[in-house]
Formats: sequence, C-alpha cells, structure tokens
Amino acid sequence: MKKRNIIENVYWLGAIDWDRRLFDSLIPLPDGTSYNSYLIIGSEKTILIDTVDPKMSELLLTQLKDVKKIDYIISHHTEQDHSGTIPVVLKKYPSAKVIATEKGKEMLVDHLLISPEKIQIVEDKEELSLGNKTLKFIHTPWVHWPETMVSYLVEDKILFSCDFFGSHVATTDLYVRDEGLVYEAAQRYFAEIMMPFSNIIRKNIDKIKDLDIQLIAPSHGPIYDKPSFIIDAYKDWISDTPKNVVVIPFVSMHGSTRAMVEYLTNALAQKGVKVHQFDLAVVDIGKLAITLIDAATVILGTSTVHAGPHPLAVYATYLLNALKPKIKLISVIGSYGWYTKTIEQVVSMVPKLKGVEIVEPVYIKGYPKEEDFKALDAMAEKIAEKHKELNLF
Repeated sequence: MKKRNIIENVYWLGAIDWDRRLFDSLIPLPDGTSYNSYLIIGSEKTILIDTVDPKMSELLLTQLKDVKKIDYIISHHTEQDHSGTIPVVLKKYPSAKVIATEKGKEMLVDHLLISPEKIQIVEDKEELSLGNKTLKFIHTPWVHWPETMVSYLVEDKILFSCDFFGSHVATTDLYVRDEGLVYEAAQRYFAEIMMPFSNIIRKNIDKIKDLDIQLIAPSHGPIYDKPSFIIDAYKDWISDTPKNVVVIPFVSMHGSTRAMVEYLTNALAQKGVKVHQFDLAVVDIGKLAITLIDAATVILGTSTVHAGPHPLAVYATYLLNALKPKIKLISVIGSYGWYTKTIEQVVSMVPKLKGVEIVEPVYIKGYPKEEDFKALDAMAEKIAEKHKELNLF
C-alpha cells in the first residue's frame, strides 16, 4: 500500500482493516474499519498526524520509507488505534517530537510509555508553522477522551478531526462516495462512542463553526469532501429533541415476554409510533445503539431468572446508562414464574438517566392473559399521549 495524495504535499497514509469485526472487545464492526494517518510536508517542517493500530504498524512504515525526516508527530488522541504506533515511528525518526495536549502528554506516558522529554504540549488555538503551511490546534476534550484535540491546516482548509466525525468502514474510497454506507457507519460510530458526550460535542462543534473547512479528514473512514454532510448529521444527532420512536430491547426464555413485546409493538404502531424491536439474544449492539439516538421511549422486556431480570436485560440496562440517550420515558414489561424483584432491580439500575419518566410497568405471572393485553394497550396509549405532548408527532 502506498500513501495517497490529497492535495499538494498532503497525503493519506494508514491501513484498511477489512476483517476486523469487533472494537474494544465490545463494538461490532460489520464493515471493518480504517486507521488513518496523514503526512504534511511543509517548506521547513514535516508532520505526521496520528498513526495506526500497532498490529498494522508495518504498513505505515512501508508508506514512510521514502520520507527522510519527520519533525513532529501529532497525537490527537492517545488510544492505540491512533497513537499506538508512535513508539515505532519514533525509533525510525528519533529526532521527532510528539505534540499533544497537556492531558495527552500524561496519557501517552502512562499508556504507551513514551518518554516525557519527547512530548511537546500545545495549548488550545496554538499554531505551528511548517514554513509555507500552518497547523492550528483546537482542544476538543471529551470527544471522546479528556485529552482529545483536532487540528486545522489553515492554508489548505483541512480539518483533521481524529475520532470526531469518524466512521468505522473499510473502503478504498479516499473520499465519501457511498453516502448511505458512510452515513450509517458514522451514525453507528456516534451512537456507540460519542452519544454519551452529546452536550460536550455541541460546544466543540461551536469551536469549529467559524473555520472555512473544505475537507474533513477523520482517523476512521473516508475523507469528507462535502463537510456539511457529516456536520449537519452530527447537529441532528446531538439535538435535545428525540423523535417519535420507541425502542424495545427484550429477552424471552419461553415465549411469554416475546408475546407481550410483539403485542405492544403492534399497539404502538397502530397509534402512529415508530418501534424498533431487538431480541437481546441475537442483537447487533450497534444497531440497537443507532436507534437510541432518536428514541423518546425505551421499554425493556425481560424474563425473570430466579428472582431478578435476565442477565441480558441487565446488560442492556448497563448499556443504556453508558450511552445516555435523550429518552423521555422508560418502562419494563415481562413475565415471571413464581416470584420476582425485577421491577425494583431494573429501576435501581437506571439512576443516571436524569429527567426520565417511568411509565407504569406491566410485569405478569406466566403467559399474558386478556387483562395483561389490556394493560399493554393502556401503556401504548400513555406513550402515544406523552409523545404528542412532546410534539413528536
């Protein structure tokens, strides 16, 4: 693989990971991913922006074989898929300095054992001259770690955004060409990684709004040559207002909870509410996370194991806490055999979802009966009314 020219003296380098199917031992990657690095050759200084996952370090070194000197290596973000190959690059270019935020320096020392003397701290909005090119650094803490930043190539109007605006997709397209594929990949990326930081992302989008951006070059996925495509998408995803959507993740051991879920799904649909239903035993967590971006309501369906919720339902509740979607309503439906404390346990697991109203749960003994279906009708009515009050219809 060879480096690819973006504009004069600005190159894409990196690695396409076609076969990776799991990230952080958690996040499904149905379309693989890429680890993007960028080379900028100025009239006086040469900069490498980010690196690649260490398992693909040889690919990066091959692309750098004709580069005689690197003066600076930019670490936008410490995680190994971005900075993990910095120690290898430093061996090839021992005079290079690593540039990071103050917190980034601390984390590079802790995580990658890079000598503190090799790391140069840059302040927010600080500029670095490469001679005929200028790189401006913009701190973006908590997008999505505390040390993250982006950089802007002033003369060429390129924003190097690292995880910000990224998409997990393996493609030979240097630029976004299949907008449908990249939109879903970027939406999945946002849902799984960025959604918990939506409030902070609003502030960071404000920090770049006055820049004249012609290209956005992320660290995963293709380059955006229509920046508004992804910026407008992010503005929609970080909005405070949910949509007329109910998400029902559920697990059913013997069919009782499934029957309740299917009935409720149909009852809500008849009232004009869009529903996403997910069997937690076979779910793609990424698809579930994507639907949570717009959800106004989450209904957790769970069987009872001994006296409490099914472990998969516990996992779903933990995920809900971690992702912090903008939901307004939450409830539980399901079935038990002889005794249960499921409702109390599930409710106690979601204290971090501030301002969320709990709809009266429907938790029954055995298979649902006529009165249970009536209770589900009442739940559907309550949810539809609340969505109308929120002006979601």
